[in-house]
Amino acid sequence: MSAVFFNFVVVKEQDIQRKRIKELEAEGYYVIKLMKTNKNGIPDLIAVKPGENVLFSEIKTKKGRLSKLQEYRLKELGSNGFNTEVYGKE
Repeated sequence: MSAVFFNFVVVKEQDIQRKRIKELEAEGYYVIKLMKTNKNGIPDLIAVKPGENVLFSEIKTKKGRLSKLQEYRLKELGSNGFNTEVYGKE
């Protein structure tokens, strides 16, 4: 009997985050990774580009899900005029 092995590549959120930071910086954004804020559920990254609106970016793996609080914060930020995204789910 032969054994079958599967190669699974686990992509960590941290790797996706690094990729997104590089992409945004290449587009001219100044990117800040938020570690701890006074508001729980705030997205992982803030990207600022002179003359443009601020972008809040929540990073997720393909299997990652937004919490109810994260969903609320994204809607709250959007309703206050900020651009938001959930990146990495494609």
